[in-house]
Amino acid sequence: MASSPAAAYGMFSQNVALNDIVHTLNQAGFDNQDICMMLSPTHPIASLVRDANLFNSERESSAVTAGLIGWLSEFGAVMIPTVGFFIRSQAFFHALMVSREDPAVFGNARALVGLGFSEHEAERFENHVRHFGALVYVSCGESAKSLWAREVLHNTGAEEAATLAERLNVAAVA
Repeated sequence: MASSPAAAYGMFSQNVALNDIVHTLNQAGFDNQDICMMLSPTHPIASLVRDANLFNSERESSAVTAGLIGWLSEFGAVMIPTVGFFIRSQAFFHALMVSREDPAVFGNARALVGLGFSEHEAERFENHVRHFGALVYVSCGESAKSLWAREVLHNTGAEEAATLAERLNVAAVA
């Protein structure tokens, strides 16, 4: 992942309906396996995952939780700091797990560096996500498709949306 700038991301507040964003991305031609999300530990989805209990006697609650975990498992990767992660895509697995070996970067910022962000950007995004919301990252096969993903993310209400190539250019200038 780090070698391929053909990706886009969007930063969202935690009250955003992620299922609507994903549905819009799917309609625009992006597969779930190309989507990686990082959610705040205070995000409502994080609370449901954290509180998941295999021995919960309430069937309705268990069914909702199982459905949510099944939905999260459809994505390339989902990371929730201090809660857990789901990784389906081999490409995301390689990027996210190899980054854990880099001692220069701390916490979940390592995962973002593994996706191709600079260390500075990764730390900024991790801080934002940890306290305020969600990052949706879309891996694209080509730069033109990453521009399309950026537009889709922007139109779904991202507070910040860009391609990875744009962020790398900004980081190189700074």
